[in-house]
Amino acid sequence: MIGRKEEQRLLQKLALSDEAEFVVIYGRRRVGKTYLVRETFQNEFAFHYTGIANVEAQVQIAAFVKALRDYGWNKDALPNNWFDAFDGLRELIMQGNRAERAVIFLDEMPWMDNKKSNFIPAFEHFWNGWASGEKNLTLIVCGSAASWITKKIFQNKGGLYNRVTRQILLQPFTLDECREYYDSKGLILNAHDMIESYMIFGGIPYYLRMMDKKYSLALNVDALCFANAAPLKNEFGQLFKTLFAKPEKYTEVIEAINTKKKGLMREDIAALVGFSDGGNLTRILNELEESGFIRKYKPFGKKKNGALYQLSDPFTAFHLNFLQNIDSENYWSSFTDHAAHRAWSGYAFEQVCLAHITKIKDALGISGVMTKVSAWRSKEQDGDEKGAQIDLVLDRNDNVINLCEMKYANETFVVDKKTDLDLRNKAAVFKRETKTKKAIHLTLVTTYGVKPGMYANTFQSEITMEDLL
Repeated sequence: MIGRKEEQRLLQKLALSDEAEFVVIYGRRRVGKTYLVRETFQNEFAFHYTGIANVEAQVQIAAFVKALRDYGWNKDALPNNWFDAFDGLRELIMQGNRAERAVIFLDEMPWMDNKKSNFIPAFEHFWNGWASGEKNLTLIVCGSAASWITKKIFQNKGGLYNRVTRQILLQPFTLDECREYYDSKGLILNAHDMIESYMIFGGIPYYLRMMDKKYSLALNVDALCFANAAPLKNEFGQLFKTLFAKPEKYTEVIEAINTKKKGLMREDIAALVGFSDGGNLTRILNELEESGFIRKYKPFGKKKNGALYQLSDPFTAFHLNFLQNIDSENYWSSFTDHAAHRAWSGYAFEQVCLAHITKIKDALGISGVMTKVSAWRSKEQDGDEKGAQIDLVLDRNDNVINLCEMKYANETFVVDKKTDLDLRNKAAVFKRETKTKKAIHLTLVTTYGVKPGMYANTFQSEITMEDLL
């Protein structure tokens, strides 16, 4: 298995526990939650059921009961509610080999919770009334609807309050894990293409496994995203339909946030989308953040108000910028020198960098230094200082602040006189407005590094794509 070593180690440890374990695994859809559990336990479960999307409660319960029978439950009863269905699961486990640890895997649990089906009360009763007392049992629950997991399990105020013994947030692959995956599949990509692949697909294993080793990256993107029957052409819509009951509002919020690459404040989003119910917008923003589509951050120096929401899922940004507007089978392979590509790539590369802060800290040699991560915008001013901003600020406990400039380039980056003046101006404005006493270090994060020249020493440090990989 590529990556996931710590997650596997934890699951294997819990399989040897001498207590009942209730494990919740959550994360973005397509990130590999099911694969992790199946591979770790080699499909050896006392019971395994995957919820079915968009079906009525009775259909869901009937499918659950069929799975019980497939695993050997031999009672004649025909459960027609979740209380009886979970009683059947209890009976199935008890009729098995009680000397061996029983692993129960309930996948896509949010889909099982139909409206007015009493699924949660029945599940609470199953765990509290029996399973939690079984020292030889591990219950693993998975779900892509992170908002449901958070609300119904983590923040449960009833019978599931504080019952989870372990939770695992499964993250997308990092760049180095993507490289390991490409190597394992015989996909030959140079470092630059690996970065661009991440800018398009993120570190989502489901997307990466569709790539064909006989194609270049550009041809793979055309085949997967722009061809007539491209498997990812409608992926965005399918994602939102399976995660959210009313996906239209979530899509509107995502599209509003995408209008400002640096992020929008909550009131700006409300104005763009036309929300009158503040509580409803807060819920949607929280659910989008929990599901991995957006990130919320506070600019440098802001302690209370002023939080910004920014699109953080690479594939979602790629869809909004290209897939929903382009109808051309060979679009990407003929697009790389286009101005729109350069505009998109700058922002997309920033998101790759923000997803690899630990790699940036490692490259700077400050992995052990406590650091606050933020962005910064200057106040509206006149002249050359107007609109100065830094997209990545590393505020370190060793009295240094790194102002990171992220530049995507197809060759070594040239620092000319204008760039030098702009960067020095940003640093001066930052120091004056924030009144910081710390030393200011300018850091460049780019693909191939800085080309030697008159202004090459503008930066105190530089980080290349090889550091990110």
